Amino acid sequence: MKPIAYTRAQGLPALLQQRIVVLDGAMGTMIQRYKLTEADYRGERFKDHPKDLKGNNELLLFTRPDVIREIHEQYLAAGADLIETNTFGATSVAQEDYGLAELAYEMNLVAAQIARAACDKFSTPDKPRYVAGALGPTPRTASISPDVNDPGARNIDFDTLRAAYYEQAKGLLDGGADLFLVETIFDTLNAKAAIFALDELMEATGERLPVIISGTVTDASGRILSGQTVTAFWHSVRHARPLAIGLNCALGATLMRPYIEELSKVAGEVAVSCYPNAGLPNPMSDTGFDETPDVTARLVGEFAQAGFLNIAGGCCGTTPDHIAAIAKAVSAYKPRVSGEKFFSQMLAAA
Repeated sequence: MKPIAYTRAQGLPALLQQRIVVLDGAMGTMIQRYKLTEADYRGERFKDHPKDLKGNNELLLFTRPDVIREIHEQYLAAGADLIETNTFGATSVAQEDYGLAELAYEMNLVAAQIARAACDKFSTPDKPRYVAGALGPTPRTASISPDVNDPGARNIDFDTLRAAYYEQAKGLLDGGADLFLVETIFDTLNAKAAIFALDELMEATGERLPVIISGTVTDASGRILSGQTVTAFWHSVRHARPLAIGLNCALGATLMRPYIEELSKVAGEVAVSCYPNAGLPNPMSDTGFDETPDVTARLVGEFAQAGFLNIAGGCCGTTPDHIAAIAKAVSAYKPRVSGEKFFSQMLAAA
């Protein structure tokens, strides 16, 4: 069968088999360091908006693009190969909470443009940098009731999610993203809506971008919030033929280890990614999490040494110092060898 003919990031599948690729760290953790005020979030454009806007980090793409650009460049300088767009909450579904749903497409367009410029600035022939268009889980869940007294209740449906993800992905594509990252998945049905939207978009545009899918294990049972084990999760999304499957956020590397190991065994056709939090939350810490860069890097390095990883990075509580330490730690090890060639090399694009 012919390989998938990617129209962007064509070199990424081969790179994943040559070395462990490094993803960036937390955007929110870095934004907190700037100690921005409500006025920073509002800027001139939103100065009269009726709702509070502080904490809407995606809005900074318009009002403080210098902050977002600087954070991207700090991660690139630390050695990141993949830079996530600042679009975790840039869907109409998430922005509706701030009364800004109509800005979703523009947010994603601008986010991808800012990340694209940063990656182009740091790219070299022997170390290309890639823009990962980030699609977050939204604050709604399609398969879990928000009302304990009404198990059948839902606060969103599949078609609404699909449309919101399509709009988001279109903005990311138009802004210059190289790949799509469906991340921090706590509800597989939400992820399926995102996957469906990506397929629709790529069929409509003729573009074919690599897709990375990353779930989050929410407790020591090893399940995502909607109830699946990581093996069940993989089998629920493998039809998307992703370039990589992985886990992020949630437990931190120590508690994540058995689940990454499980995923690396069952997902033979794809690369495996892991970008954990810097341990467990600690409000007294500078980053809000316990682990220093050397601790997180040692733990992720152990995953690499064990042969679990193709992509390594950081989630909540990680900084450019964490990413630099992770990059150094994993550079000593070869990437995981999948049981078969990646989907990108074994399946047709149709």
